[in-house]
Amino acid sequence: MPTEETFSIDRGDGVALAAARLAGRAPTVVFLPGFRSDMTGDKATHLARFCAARGQALLRFDYSGHGASDGQFEDGTIGRWTADALAAIDQLTSGRLVLVGSSMGGWIALRVALARPERTAALLGIAAAPDFTERLMWDAMAPPERDRLMREGVLHAPSQYGPPMPITRALIEDGRRHLLLDAPIALACPVRLLHGQRDPDVPWETSLRLAERISGADVQVVLVKDGDHRLSRPADLALLGRTLAPLLGEDGR
Repeated sequence: MPTEETFSIDRGDGVALAAARLAGRAPTVVFLPGFRSDMTGDKATHLARFCAARGQALLRFDYSGHGASDGQFEDGTIGRWTADALAAIDQLTSGRLVLVGSSMGGWIALRVALARPERTAALLGIAAAPDFTERLMWDAMAPPERDRLMREGVLHAPSQYGPPMPITRALIEDGRRHLLLDAPIALACPVRLLHGQRDPDVPWETSLRLAERISGADVQVVLVKDGDHRLSRPADLALLGRTLAPLLGEDGR
């Protein structure tokens, strides 16, 4: 079974990004992690095993301020992390891509697909969270919280996944330059969206709205009635594999 190579790439300003690449047949599967997540999570490692067993090429990486990459998390924005993704993809892959994005990674996968449409063969979102900085952060803040964020530049919000989560003014303001759900999304590639209906973080209706906005016809949404946000249970990972396989040509296409 092939083994992954690890890399440290310069995104152009001296900040090193950690990445792992598995050689194999095209298209290359690219995993884009979520907010405050990294390439060692359950879905990323499951995909590494899935691709290795099939001889499929894979790239996974950490955004700046995440995992093994350099940088401070608080310096990150949607635009910055999209640029990180494009740097890793452009430096470490060639040919066609199947983008697999989890939560925030789904938003970034959409931005990558729009930036590299000629290379994007398909996109798979797992609890994809486009526009979450506006719809799930800013819109949920009380006026005093918004005032503090704008005045101090950062707001620390409670998180069920660990220490308080820093939300920066830069994250909110930059996010507004990358919003997608209020206009058509010009993607023609196949798109698959998986979403748990017990997701406490990103409403499952987000995937329905996203499907409506994508201009291409080959868009499917799969709802997991008892699924949570992470969709990392064995049954969820099996569903991920069953959804991904046809996008890689394993249905005979």
